[in-house]
Amino acid sequence: MTTIAVIPARYASTRFPGKPLVEIGGISMIQRVYLQAQKVPAFSKIIVATDDERIYEHVQSFGGDVVLTAATHQSGTDRIGEVIAQLNTASDIVVNIQGDEPFIQPEQLTLLLSAFENPETEIATLIKHINDEVDLVNPNIVKVVFTINNNALYFSRSVIPFDRNSTSHYFKHIGIYAYKTEVLKQLIKLNPSALEQSESLEQLRWLENGFSIKVVQTNMDTIGIDSPDDLHKILQ
Repeated sequence: MTTIAVIPARYASTRFPGKPLVEIGGISMIQRVYLQAQKVPAFSKIIVATDDERIYEHVQSFGGDVVLTAATHQSGTDRIGEVIAQLNTASDIVVNIQGDEPFIQPEQLTLLLSAFENPETEIATLIKHINDEVDLVNPNIVKVVFTINNNALYFSRSVIPFDRNSTSHYFKHIGIYAYKTEVLKQLIKLNPSALEQSESLEQLRWLENGFSIKVVQTNMDTIGIDSPDDLHKILQ
């Protein structure tokens, strides 16, 4: 099974412009993500997908594989779709590694890929048990509920499920995805959906259109960097 990792990286982030090029301990954020991905033996190819010449040139400077994409893409999935369409190399699985996850662990990525041991898996993503009340009520931390077969039922910025009897367990979504390549090609053709627009969560578009998302539980957390404040906390 051939697996390709793609790291979408935009320069024009609303909350943190130039984020992929910010240095953490002397190494840029995007290079840190790339280096972590290189530790996964299953990846036959790792590509940064960007719409910015500065990021393109920087990735080239450290010897990374990079593709310049259109600036009109509304999501990382769409950007990855353009990369896959340009490649001459065939792949079975495509992994979307967020460009603002410099501390992603290779064990998490390997765990994510284990979902495809089940041939019926179309899309896979990671989840983690929520132990912190602050995380539970934070709308920036997406919650998920799923079936006994570990297929996602719904993702929300609200607390789900409603805990009527104080017996519920809560899980947060870690926004790393792996797709069968043929499924990815279908996803990028879908129009935005009502639930997606309500919650501002792209994965709801896929669920609304009948695709299944396999969730895999990890005990490792991730440290995403969405703003300068997030970076400041890490560097303290």
